[in-house]
Amino acid sequence: MEALNSAISLQKPSTGQAVRYPPSPPVTENSSRRQSRTGSDFENQRLSYDDDEPKPDGTSIYPLPPRSKPDNKVLSEDFKTPDNHVVRDPRLIRLTGVHPFNVEAPLSELYNEGFLTTKDLHYVRNHGAVPRVEDADIMGWELSIEGMVDNPIKMSLAQLLNDYEQVTYPITLVCAGNRRKEQNVVRKTKGFSWGAAGLSTALWTGVVMGDLLRAARPKRGAKYVCFEGADKLPNGHYGTSVKLNWAMDPNKGILVAHRMNGEVLPPDHGKPLRVVVPGQIGGRSVKWLKRIIVTAEPSDNWYHIYDNRVLPTMITPEMSADLPSTWKDERYAIYDLNTNSATCFPAHDERLSLSQSPESYSVRGYAYAGGGKRVTRVEVTLDQGKTWVLANISYPEDEYRLAPENEELYGGRLDTSWRESCFCWCFWDIDIPVSRLQAAGDILVRSMDESMMVQPRDMYWSVLGMMNNPWFRVVIHNEGHTLRFEHPTQPALMPGGWMERVKKAGGNLSNGHWGEKMSGEEEEAVQEEPAKEICMINKDVNRAITIDELKKHDGEVEPWFVVNGQVYDGTKFLEGHPGGAASIFGAAGQDASEEFLTIHSENAKAMLVDYHIGTLDEASRAILANGEVEATQDSEPRSTFLQSKVWSKAILSAKKKISDDTKVFTFDLEHAEQTSGLPIGQHLMMRLRDPVTREAIIRSYTPLSETSEKGKLHVLIKIYYDTLGRKGGKMTQALDAIPVGHFVDFKGPVGKFKYLGRGLCTISGQQRKVKRFIMICGGSGITPIFQVLRAVLNDREDPTSCLVIDGNRVEEDILCKEELDNMAAANAHKCRLLYTLSQPSPSWTGLRGRMNKELLEKEIGPCATVNGEDLVLICGPEPLEKSVHSILEDLSWKDDDVLFF
Repeated sequence: MEALNSAISLQKPSTGQAVRYPPSPPVTENSSRRQSRTGSDFENQRLSYDDDEPKPDGTSIYPLPPRSKPDNKVLSEDFKTPDNHVVRDPRLIRLTGVHPFNVEAPLSELYNEGFLTTKDLHYVRNHGAVPRVEDADIMGWELSIEGMVDNPIKMSLAQLLNDYEQVTYPITLVCAGNRRKEQNVVRKTKGFSWGAAGLSTALWTGVVMGDLLRAARPKRGAKYVCFEGADKLPNGHYGTSVKLNWAMDPNKGILVAHRMNGEVLPPDHGKPLRVVVPGQIGGRSVKWLKRIIVTAEPSDNWYHIYDNRVLPTMITPEMSADLPSTWKDERYAIYDLNTNSATCFPAHDERLSLSQSPESYSVRGYAYAGGGKRVTRVEVTLDQGKTWVLANISYPEDEYRLAPENEELYGGRLDTSWRESCFCWCFWDIDIPVSRLQAAGDILVRSMDESMMVQPRDMYWSVLGMMNNPWFRVVIHNEGHTLRFEHPTQPALMPGGWMERVKKAGGNLSNGHWGEKMSGEEEEAVQEEPAKEICMINKDVNRAITIDELKKHDGEVEPWFVVNGQVYDGTKFLEGHPGGAASIFGAAGQDASEEFLTIHSENAKAMLVDYHIGTLDEASRAILANGEVEATQDSEPRSTFLQSKVWSKAILSAKKKISDDTKVFTFDLEHAEQTSGLPIGQHLMMRLRDPVTREAIIRSYTPLSETSEKGKLHVLIKIYYDTLGRKGGKMTQALDAIPVGHFVDFKGPVGKFKYLGRGLCTISGQQRKVKRFIMICGGSGITPIFQVLRAVLNDREDPTSCLVIDGNRVEEDILCKEELDNMAAANAHKCRLLYTLSQPSPSWTGLRGRMNKELLEKEIGPCATVNGEDLVLICGPEPLEKSVHSILEDLSWKDDDVLFF
């Protein structure tokens, strides 16, 4: 160890001169210090709460923020998204496409800004659209403190400023997904690919959380504090919780903040009010704060349960969908950050000339710990961990502790001198002789905190890819007269990094040696099972199509749609589409990739080849990619809720249990006078999103609601729970899991059948007069049957007769039985209702057995009409539909007289 220390020649800071900034290029350090001392950021802020408040002068002994870019603006990528009001920096790397906005800075630029990060380069984690808050409305923003408190409080931001002491703290925020890309290369997680810049530091000004809670007086038995934001997401408002004793502890430093680096919070960072929780993952620092709820239990918010967890490493993404109790296990919830570090310089793909370089190179980077702990050592190795040397560490945070007593910064008392907790990152550096770098194969760094927790050598992979903190490895390539440095990964979908290179070469990244084959080891490369690819294009078609051409076909005449950048003409399939022509009309002129790929089978995907007409050109793809079309805010409220080409949101307002596995979900529409707009016999699409991956789950349902009902939508759903050896329903279990108050997306109507009344219906747009409906259903397949049957029986002038055969396993499985029985009893002259059970109880008096040929031959018989006056409607599980279809064919029923919902 001593020999290596001597060989590398550690450079120690001189005594009497504090190291105040991370060791970065002198011009960057000096520029940052000079700009921050002017106080111009504070003076030029767009909105000031108090023009007379103290401003920092040029004699500050602690770091002040670098100057933000004055020329940032709303970027073109955001023009067609709900974030078209948010100013952003084009240098930020987008990790989840155009929208929602999840970004990190280029690692080198983040480091070069110094200890404090400007709003321009501060990382952003948004789950959805940024709430729009005008400057004029900031002071009226309301916050409530409720739940298990003796003194519930509702206050405006103006009251928060006037009634409570303000403080200013330097705090580093870190996304739990920082460095996740490394895990995704080893094995895909459910999270998107953060690089090593998912962290930033700012000066936050606000009110200590404990002061607010003491004013509200928590009741005995209260243990948690829940936070809820104003952002409207697919699964409700974002929310989470922390323990009450943490929130009350001044050492924890939890704030309700309204300023960032002396300015009003930017929209991406919670304008106008947010929580800031030092030492914990960024996911606990709720933005756009509206509610603080004191509770006895942890938050039941969707995002608290299904995000920010480290599940056991053996749980795969597929398994995780079947383990609701595991997700709810608080032992797996992440709160305090773990100890972590990364190398910033040498940067990825940086080259060092051996002929012109100095004798040594300053390797440098950042480190942080969680829970208020201090990073006490950073160690570097050039021989993969056989020997280590200590790096220098600088703690710019400590300079704030030296501020005069009661000094104010940006309107808040700089209350840090007494606290020993560490809220911020620190910086490490070490000078290494270039000759040593030339002889080494890599540089690895690890850090340790004051509790002696040290970064592990190997990765702990988990399904969400969070808290990734193995040794950070930079590979050194000796390329003749140049050394080239290679980081583990690059963020998002950016190519590069030694991990991808090793994996593509067949290396096993989980072998404990970073994928390298050790001397004398015979190791077989890990063979990944190739994903089954389905060809959806006609390889003989090479036509380029523009956005203008596409938009000419956005109606019901020659409807074109796009899947994965390829254009398809749906005209020839309008009559044959199982969901009816409306499904194609709804996608006309749009990118239908998500809906098509989520819903359709491999056979359906393969059929696209026959309808392929060309490729959307690159410019047109970019235009189409500028954000998913969202429901626009019309000047006047819409009379009908559903829109065929736009997803609309409705709030889940109630769940009513019908049986052990069936519930009626009630949704509030946009206003009390709004109807669903769903014709009788058609269905709608419902969409939920995975809270982490944003992967869509889309299914079609027929509501129970009357078409004339206003303000509400009632959907009967049979929940297919997981059982031993059988995977349950992804959508139904997801719906069952969301709490009341969450949003669900709806689109429609879709379907080829409409009942117009009194025997008149349309099938794929063609009118047909029916004298008798034969309705065959099972399980939740009753819902479209119920809609048509109710329309017939509730109209005394409707002469249409109905035969209903409802097949189930046991009596408890018969859905809507009471309503069906009442309607049939009141209309015995035109309705015959039969139930058959495959596993009846001894007391069952109805039909017994499955829906077989004997039953259908007896009750329906051969087709007796030739003019289409009889129409069979079928809806149920796929095996039932196939069996009934086959039996009806044997009874000479033509497909034109049989309709499947």
